[in-house]
Amino acid sequence: MSIAEKRVPDCFPDTDIYGITAEEYSLGRSNIEVVAEMIEAGIRVIQYREKEKKDRQKYEECLKIRELTREAGVTFIVNDHPDLALLVGADGVHLGQDDLPPERVRELVGERMLIGLSTHSSAQARAAVHSGVNYIGVGPIFATRTKKDVCAPVGFAYLEYVVRNIALPFVAIGGIKEHNIAEVSRRGAKCIALVTEIVGVREIGAKVRALRTAVSRTAP
Repeated sequence: MSIAEKRVPDCFPDTDIYGITAEEYSLGRSNIEVVAEMIEAGIRVIQYREKEKKDRQKYEECLKIRELTREAGVTFIVNDHPDLALLVGADGVHLGQDDLPPERVRELVGERMLIGLSTHSSAQARAAVHSGVNYIGVGPIFATRTKKDVCAPVGFAYLEYVVRNIALPFVAIGGIKEHNIAEVSRRGAKCIALVTEIVGVREIGAKVRALRTAVSRTAP
């Protein structure tokens, strides 16, 4: 069986925008306030990503976000920390290449929790298929300063490779803005993650509408 023929997991939401928290860029608003606005704007997947906060702070914020997302039927993903995801009853955990191995995390969280994995190359994407993850992150497509330890942009070549060869659901990420989201969509990305482009504006609802309008122009 080829990679492209492997069964596609059916538990990753079929949605267009993947929201990610970043309080540092949220114009003085808390993650809780921003998540509430994301939900109001119709974003159906939200990842909690905070690298610098204390564990207790992360836990308390995630408890509140879990309550908001559960009430709204929104998928809630915790970045990096499977223990935190389990403690707050999140829907999933997202891992990086230097985090715990997905196979071992699966043993910890069981089959009902989504596992996502960031990938930056065709070799990493192929390995992800066999690791038991439910979806992968593909990027960074463009240069980004949101993450301190980010690798060089992978551009469209890697995105197009994944579209052609990898059956796992994927999320395109990295430096994606309103002015370039249409091109990312045109290259085959159905779910697209944005950070500062969403959390860094005053009117999140208006920005999400503008992003969806830009993507809709690529539809056949």
